[in-house]
Parts: sequence; structure tokens; C-alpha cells
Amino acid sequence: MEQTLVLIKPDAVERGLVGRIITRFEDKNLQIAALKQLQLSRKMAEKHYKEHREKPFYGKLIAHITSGPVIAMIVRGPEAVKTVRCLIGDTAGTIPGTIRGDWADSVTYNLVHGSDSPESAAREMNLFFPKMEL
Repeated sequence: MEQTLVLIKPDAVERGLVGRIITRFEDKNLQIAALKQLQLSRKMAEKHYKEHREKPFYGKLIAHITSGPVIAMIVRGPEAVKTVRCLIGDTAGTIPGTIRGDWADSVTYNLVHGSDSPESAAREMNLFFPKMEL
């Protein structure tokens, strides 16, 4: 079984969409293997989004992800990375029927993060769920 990291971002938490988002994953027969709520520090956010450091949207990304609580989850299932990315939809939220397409307000306020590859998933899961916690 493949595993991936999903973050439900502060805008989704604030809007009360956590349960509905989790249901989308469970309805697709994915298992929630680990879950916790936390407030990201700037340092943690910078580690998580390090590949975007030189991009013009980096400051907004860091400001948003640290603006309130996030829900971090490890999601498990066959082809979990690909399946989660399909459920989430594109960054801009233009695909109806996806989490972002149905509820996102903008590219910045797009509700969720999902690892983009098995390699990213391994790095990100380790960052949010150290082995001692699992």
C-alpha cells in the first residue's frame, strides 16, 4: 500500500470543511493512517515548501499555511499519491468535482496540499509525522 501526506490548510479548517474533505478520501476507499492538528511555525513551513523558495508566490504560501491550524494526515491506499492528487484537483481549483474545484476560493486559498510524488510523500510524512509518533 502506498502512503502520502495531505494537509488540510487553515482556510478549510476555518470554513468547517475538514469532515467533508476527509469524507472525499474515505469515499474513494483510502484509509486515514495518521491524523493530527497543529499550528505550523515559519521554520516548519519553510522546510515543507523549500522547493518553492525562489518563486514569487512563496511569501503568500508561507503566510497562509502559518495563519491558523492545519490538519496533517497520512493517507494510505493503492496509488495513494495519484488518487489523492486527482481528488484534490489542480492548484487553481478549475476542475469541478474535485475538492479545490468545488470549494477553493483562489490559488492561495486552495484548501489542501497533497504530496506530488512518492519521493515527496516520504520526505513530507517524515517532516510531519516523525517515526516516534507513529
